[in-house]
Amino acid sequence: MTTSAFDIAQARIASISVSDAEFTASLCGGASVSVPLARYPRLLYATPAERSDWRLLDGGRGIRWDALDEDISVVGLLAGRHSGESQQSLARWLAARGQQRLHRA
Repeated sequence: MTTSAFDIAQARIASISVSDAEFTASLCGGASVSVPLARYPRLLYATPAERSDWRLLDGGRGIRWDALDEDISVVGLLAGRHSGESQQSLARWLAARGQQRLHRA
């Protein structure tokens, strides 16, 4: 029997879709991964317009939301990593946007 290992280092994102609760990255080759926005608070607190304004980085190795100053690598996404942002940093970011922390973060 033969098996094939998925090489995370070679994975590339082809496109993403974002809802109010999660985002889904479609990978080159047909696989996809969905994650809750709660893993990435800046996406969680963003407006729908801000969430939809993304671009791929480095041939699909990452995703960038310029207005949110948020970057997510495909390796981190597939490894299940959450945002590394501290609560203090998030609080400053929300304050700069005129938002208060909500119960959902």
